[in-house]
Amino acid sequence: MPTIHLLIKGKVQGVSYRVSARETAERLSLTGWVKNTAEGQVEAMATGNEEALQQFISWCKKGPPGAKVTEVLVNPVGETPFTRFSITRE
Repeated sequence: MPTIHLLIKGKVQGVSYRVSARETAERLSLTGWVKNTAEGQVEAMATGNEEALQQFISWCKKGPPGAKVTEVLVNPVGETPFTRFSITRE
């Protein structure tokens, strides 16, 4: 299954973005992770079927209430297996 890397920019920290992203990914049966970056952005990796990944990208462009997403950079990466979708603090 395909894997994508996302970098979400804008007002995306302090608005429950990571928790909402995990809930959305789990609903779409995606695996991977999401985390805040030191630069004030949110970074994610997601693996799943193409349709679910497209729905996740669409959700990421809006985010949860309170978020103000200005840009979402999406890059395909080599297939990466994950066991679940988690919030990380790397």
